Amino acid sequence: MARYWPEPARGETGASRTGVLLVNLGTPAAPTAAAVRPYLKEFLSDPRVVEIPKLAWWPILNGIILNLRPKKSAEKYASIWMDDGSPLQVHTERQAKLLAGYLGHDGARNLRVDWAMRYGSPSIREVLERMKADACSRILVVPLYPQYAASTTASVIDEVAACVTRWRNLPEIRFIRDFHDHPAYIDALAQSIRDHWATAGEPDQLVMSFHGIPRRSAELGDPYHDECRTTARLLAERLRLPPERWQLTFQSRFGKAEWLKPYTQATLEALGRTGTERVDVVCPGFPADCLETLEEIGMEVRAAFIEAGGKSFRYIPCLNERHDWISALASIVRSRIADWLEVPSGGVSKLEPIG
Repeated sequence: MARYWPEPARGETGASRTGVLLVNLGTPAAPTAAAVRPYLKEFLSDPRVVEIPKLAWWPILNGIILNLRPKKSAEKYASIWMDDGSPLQVHTERQAKLLAGYLGHDGARNLRVDWAMRYGSPSIREVLERMKADACSRILVVPLYPQYAASTTASVIDEVAACVTRWRNLPEIRFIRDFHDHPAYIDALAQSIRDHWATAGEPDQLVMSFHGIPRRSAELGDPYHDECRTTARLLAERLRLPPERWQLTFQSRFGKAEWLKPYTQATLEALGRTGTERVDVVCPGFPADCLETLEEIGMEVRAAFIEAGGKSFRYIPCLNERHDWISALASIVRSRIADWLEVPSGGVSKLEPIG
């Protein structure tokens, strides 16, 4: 078997293109146990996600988790599924299309913007191969995780590296490591909250909930915890919130090990029990709504807060397709590929949407 895959045919004068690849976590193809099982297997087989020796983890994953969890997860996915599919897929695809429009409005030529999922479909491999066939000799990979973590951003980098090991003619590849403190991203978050408060009024407490990671990962040097704290602090400063008006928490704990604290649900239950009536929850680690925001926060945590005595629980949606977020994303991307883009003489950098 040949070590390298055949290269796509290319003319002598064929123009090379710049590619921008947005990558999100992933989603099953349908809200069914049959579709959730292979997605969970791929996700939980990633050694970046589960740092347990394979010999110990394999029987737990295949003998217990993949037999019990798919049905429960499928029911959760079904509760938030959209007409066009999984919310994460729908929003990521829309973000890619809008980003292409914002960048294209500058007059940038020979630019392709695409999207992929780290787990599930479309895979990073298949989209990279399409970009290669489309003459993308320069590719910027943008993991859609504002805060860096080994289990998310580094896993994307691992997969990109694994995909190109069989290519003979490698493209120039760059990565966005994180954008947890980018001013445009913080501004977009703050404005989304202000817009919510303009119509619904301010709460007694704003809870900023981030996806958790095992505490041991942070102790071993993962910077995720610090970057979450930075995002939360900057967001509170933009909103001019005093320390007693907001809290940072972590959600989506998996397994029995200790994860980053305080836990989101436990915090909301404590707020409900101690007489805090009105709470808003925002998830600054998720640029697009997904199972963890719509079902876990919007349904499970809401119910726990109300049951504990709280009166008003409002979930503030992720940035999704907001103009200020896509404009921020365009700014983040452009800062890394300005030297790659072909803009005609006299082009103006407005970063506004087409139409």
